[in-house]
Amino acid sequence: MAELRNYTSLRVGGPAKNFVDAHNESEIIAAIEAAGDTPVLIIGGGTNILVADSGFDGTVIRITNHALKSEVDACSGATLAIGAGENWDKFVQIGIERGFAGLETLSGIPGTVGAAPIQNIGAYGHEVSEFITQVRTYDRQAKAIKTFTNQECEFSYRNSYFKSHPGRYVVIEVQFQLRIGVETTPITYAELATKLEIAVGEKAPVAATRKAVLELRAAKGMLLNPSDRDSWSAGSFFTNPIVSAEVAATLPEGAPRWPQADGRIKTSAAWLIENSGIKKGDAFGGARVSTKHVLALTNAANATAQDIASLAKSAQQHVQDKFGITLEPEVNLIGLNLQ
Repeated sequence: MAELRNYTSLRVGGPAKNFVDAHNESEIIAAIEAAGDTPVLIIGGGTNILVADSGFDGTVIRITNHALKSEVDACSGATLAIGAGENWDKFVQIGIERGFAGLETLSGIPGTVGAAPIQNIGAYGHEVSEFITQVRTYDRQAKAIKTFTNQECEFSYRNSYFKSHPGRYVVIEVQFQLRIGVETTPITYAELATKLEIAVGEKAPVAATRKAVLELRAAKGMLLNPSDRDSWSAGSFFTNPIVSAEVAATLPEGAPRWPQADGRIKTSAAWLIENSGIKKGDAFGGARVSTKHVLALTNAANATAQDIASLAKSAQQHVQDKFGITLEPEVNLIGLNLQ
């Protein structure tokens, strides 16, 4: 049996009953169909999951297809179709090297291209949904290929139609529309603008922006480093909560507030955790809150999956007790819960 700790960024997780590497579309579909009605877990880079110590009693399919198709027009930009198994940051880097702009603020996000639309990954003022035109999937229920337009994906903050229908759709390929250029659109995220030594609203070179984003992520322990256990995490463990204006009004004056189009307010999960009594370096068993950023829960000392779940539950409970807000995990919990 394959030990899933060998396939996840947290380096925890028990055995998979069955494990299949799928290198192209036909192998992906064959593996899904061979699994029949038994449980199936799709993984790419294993960077956004926490798998129970008992493992997964079903078939784990690791998608590793890297196909790239592109069409470039000097006026309309580039249309790129990327296999779901491609490493996300490698795709961003190659795009920038080829003269494409748009994804630079999403540099350094761990995982694969196929996971990007499911989670609607985002950072520093942008989300991947801004650049996706189509998502090609295999519909396990209909047993057929289904291609979604951007609108059909129903993207929202760290959410999508695929995430709302877990287990049904397997992403095979993602199509992006990127512009040709060496400058970003106006930088709207204050932290990134400061790093680039520009004012909010100014533009910056794409390559310099990627470099700045990678440095910011590294400083927060959000870049995976095999030699640094303080980076052995699944990225941000919780999403930033979006609450009613009434709830936001009860928060202390220093709490971040980002108004949303629907009248609700987004606030910072990291701020809530830090101000609830949880500190960087706090530990439970072998799990530890990163010394660089409270949103990263790490495997600091041969942690079990339960260690990490218990640490997450502690942070969640502290925030609930202090502010009356329930943090929702961004990490996918497999065989575990925080209840």
